[in-house]
Amino acid sequence: MAAFISRGAESLGGTVENATFEILTGIQVSPAQVLACFDKLETRMGNFEMRMDGLETGMREDRRNAAGMLVMMFATAGDFDARVSEVEERVAALEGRTG
Repeated sequence: MAAFISRGAESLGGTVENATFEILTGIQVSPAQVLACFDKLETRMGNFEMRMDGLETGMREDRRNAAGMLVMMFATAGDFDARVSEVEERVAALEGRTG
């Protein structure tokens, strides 16, 4: 690795220290770039939070709708049971007349 760095430094016309400085200068990030990255991250996190809020709202609505459907199913089953009982009573009354 050192041989590679020293060859790179020689090709740049300087020492290993100069090459290291050149490399570090080249990869140095300015504070404005860091802030821009944080701004993008903050925007994406805000979008993510909005999507999560939408999902939570949808889940609450789904739970409420499921509970309402369950109540309607019980009411329908109770109504059906009452009607079947009424028909059974009529059949029993008719059977009692003829028997």
